Amino acid sequence: MKYFDCAATVPMDEEALSAYVEISKMYFGNSESHHNIGISARDVLENGRSILAEQMGVEPKGLFFTSGGTESNLLAIISLSRKAREIGRGNHIITAESEHASVLSAVHFLEKEGFQITKLKMEKNGQISTEQVLENLRPDTILISIQHVNQEIGTLQPIQEISRLIDRKKVLFHTDCVQSFGKVDIQEIIPYVDSISVASHKIGGPKGVGAVYIRPDCSYEPVFPLLSQEDGFRGGTINVPGIAAFALAAAKTDPPSYWKECSRKRKLFRSALPDFPYTIYEAEQSVQLPSIIGMTMDGIEGQLVMLECNRLGFAISTGSACSEGKGEGAKTITAMREPDASAKQFFRISFSDQTPDFDIIELAKTLYEIARRFSPGSLAQRTMIQS
Repeated sequence: MKYFDCAATVPMDEEALSAYVEISKMYFGNSESHHNIGISARDVLENGRSILAEQMGVEPKGLFFTSGGTESNLLAIISLSRKAREIGRGNHIITAESEHASVLSAVHFLEKEGFQITKLKMEKNGQISTEQVLENLRPDTILISIQHVNQEIGTLQPIQEISRLIDRKKVLFHTDCVQSFGKVDIQEIIPYVDSISVASHKIGGPKGVGAVYIRPDCSYEPVFPLLSQEDGFRGGTINVPGIAAFALAAAKTDPPSYWKECSRKRKLFRSALPDFPYTIYEAEQSVQLPSIIGMTMDGIEGQLVMLECNRLGFAISTGSACSEGKGEGAKTITAMREPDASAKQFFRISFSDQTPDFDIIELAKTLYEIARRFSPGSLAQRTMIQS
């Protein structure tokens, strides 16, 4: 099976896997215990925190480990919003319709608590417009949550520009960096945001490990009180070997190299695509993560394309793994004001800098064969490049 679902997860890095196994054996103690075995585990934990903080360009004391990107988003948004309302800043949150399911879940939860939520549409280039953010800012706006890289089509959002629109003393800015960490230099946006979320399994670390950074001078209210782990931010026995493996995988990332190699592979895929009626949803090169390609084929549902690819030995997806199976189509395409049919025809190809060129060429040929077999229209090329 040739793997083209790297936006969902990637194979675990061999060094990270070895580190996970060895640390599980040698440092098995609970990092909250005060005997020597527990203290040794605590040392490994704090070393991992320091390494990851350095890679992210943040202060270690603001970095909290979680079970993954979903929990990071949930805890950050809920804890920051509740505290901001408690101290009288307001009750209004801005996010986007195209956000990851965990972000939308968090604001839905808060809406039930009386918070007012505004969800923004996307422009045709797959970005949130700064004008739209400005139009929806209110005196009682307390938090904005906009992802760094979209999980379905790979567009980078204008984080710096949005940050400059708001009064950071009154409005907090959270961004989901799960898709960008290790592939884009997130240190460039750190001065512009108050919290970010990352996940281990997107960069070759183990599943079930993530982190959230909250700027140390930001006030938050822990979602669950009276817990001791992670400075009271998040409870549960700390996954020390998982965190160590996550840190090791993070230290091996090289965003400029990743971007360059994946850009070459994206061009290879595009050049290998024979003429047929398809649409690629993308922005201009500078704000398009090259390793994610969101597509539709005229008259063919994305679920059918995915199943046929699977039958023929290629693993692709119909969108975010956290939303697949709901039959609603890609919410990013809907947020771009595209027809419902396009959302249901959507499928996603995502690769890494390690994906073999031969596999990329073979996937392009396979998509053409699927189009020949199932498309009701002609095979004249209709590529939409949005910028």
